[in-house]
Amino acid sequence: MSKKWQITVPGSTANLGPGFDSIGLSLSLYLNLTVSLSDKWEIIHLSDHLPKEFEIKDHLIYKIAKETAARFNKELPACRIEMTSELPFARGLGSSAAAIVAAIELANIVCDLNLSTQEKLDISSQIEGHPDNSSASVLGGLTISTMDENGNVDTIHIQDLDASFVVFIPTVELKTTEARSVLPDQYDRSHAVSASANANMLAASLILKDYERIGRYMESDLFHEPFRAKLIPYFNEIHYAAREAGAYGTALSGAGPTVISIIPTEIEEQFINKLEKQFPTHEILLTRADQQGVCVVEVKNDVLA
Repeated sequence: MSKKWQITVPGSTANLGPGFDSIGLSLSLYLNLTVSLSDKWEIIHLSDHLPKEFEIKDHLIYKIAKETAARFNKELPACRIEMTSELPFARGLGSSAAAIVAAIELANIVCDLNLSTQEKLDISSQIEGHPDNSSASVLGGLTISTMDENGNVDTIHIQDLDASFVVFIPTVELKTTEARSVLPDQYDRSHAVSASANANMLAASLILKDYERIGRYMESDLFHEPFRAKLIPYFNEIHYAAREAGAYGTALSGAGPTVISIIPTEIEEQFINKLEKQFPTHEILLTRADQQGVCVVEVKNDVLA
């Protein structure tokens, strides 16, 4: 068995508007772990998006990897982990889901679990509580998923979306618990019917890869965005400016506060240049859908095998 591995997990955006807790899209922004077996636990953070101070026992990677090993009656061996991340914490770009998927893969390789893709989908979604971000990070591409009461995930997997995505990342954090606290406990029937219809149309448009309709229905959410908008810096202004600059559509990335636009690939440069001038307080990144999902590569003599 190899003694060193590199685990790469894409971040993700969830919902894309009305696809609440079910639609996820992997993004070409990554969490990377270099893992080697060791005599003691070490987790070394090598990028600014990761906290400087922490206790190993409280680290999400350690906790989930240990929990995953325990599910299969295995003892997790000590590891040395070097981590880099392009995913800012609590911004709606799937940082926690990526960490969970990475931790499951860590346990899988060091404990010889031989997990199937379905098991990775089920375990990560059970830990997350919903399958949107985790399914996208496991599979790559776009996923439309559901999880039953027993924690079994069913996923439709779509690849090769011919569009680009732009994320508007503010400096403020927004915890998912806070974003969920502003949602209503229930919706009346007519509201629920309209919200469900919009979600259905978004899913159908994604399957058809009808980008103009995708954009239209991304902006038609009735489940969460109307209630969360007040928590999001420049939410309405970004919507308007992105549309004026040629975006197909714009929505919250997950629970926010990041906002994401889907745009034609041919306007990437001019779109970014224009929006960077209008929103200098945001980090604005161009990205595409990752197509591979979680990836593990053996490292031999410090060379990727």
